[in-house]
Amino acid sequence: MIASHLWREKLESWAIPQEIVDLAPESPWIHPAALFQIPHIIEMNPSHDKAFEALPDNGSFLDIGCGGGIAAFAMGKKAGRVIGIDHQHQMLQMFTENSQSRNIDSVVHEGFWPAISNEVEVADVVAAHHVVYNVLEIVPFISAMNSHARKRVVIEMPQHHPLSNLNVAWKHFWNLDRPNKPTPKDLLNVLSEMGITARLELWEGQMRADRDLEQAVEFTRIRLCLPPSRDGEVRDFLIDHPQPETRELATIWWNVTG
Repeated sequence: MIASHLWREKLESWAIPQEIVDLAPESPWIHPAALFQIPHIIEMNPSHDKAFEALPDNGSFLDIGCGGGIAAFAMGKKAGRVIGIDHQHQMLQMFTENSQSRNIDSVVHEGFWPAISNEVEVADVVAAHHVVYNVLEIVPFISAMNSHARKRVVIEMPQHHPLSNLNVAWKHFWNLDRPNKPTPKDLLNVLSEMGITARLELWEGQMRADRDLEQAVEFTRIRLCLPPSRDGEVRDFLIDHPQPETRELATIWWNVTG
């Protein structure tokens, strides 16, 4: 499949040169759990709306790469059962605690999708928010989502790679040019080759930012493969290059038939 090969090639272009990785004091591929906690009241957005309209009353919702569960818990009491998938145990702990505080039945599975998909029950709606840019083998990932959904699949993703906001920083600190693809349209091409007729909505949402400057300095420095001795330079860079308050997002969804 041409589109899936292009998807993989474009994601592989995000690999950090090995000579830079070798200098890193710790892995730059971090997903700090604190950034994935959810608010008590979740504002609806196009991704939530597309899932909500397809979810039956007291329906089941499968949240892949769930973090704290913002996709699942946006359904409120309409979801009778929520299923969380994540490879980080701390994320699943948050998901379970959030389900308990909302009195919603939940179950979690630790691992990577679709490797653990055979352990997971089918649900009315299946969603993956901010996950697909981490998926090189996109066809089996999508196929497993499709086979686990009774009614609808919903994917939320940035219109540009989530690490593209650091492209200027990579140029500044390492004189390294970073890519700007794939995009949601590349994913639509994959879906089309798979025989899936999906729809796309582009929109703007709030930027999910590090909670304070010192936390942002730490996380940014780690992502840039820099040692703690460079914290001051990273701090100055972040002050001189503030992040925008909004980000460009995309919702892709389709109904499951047969």
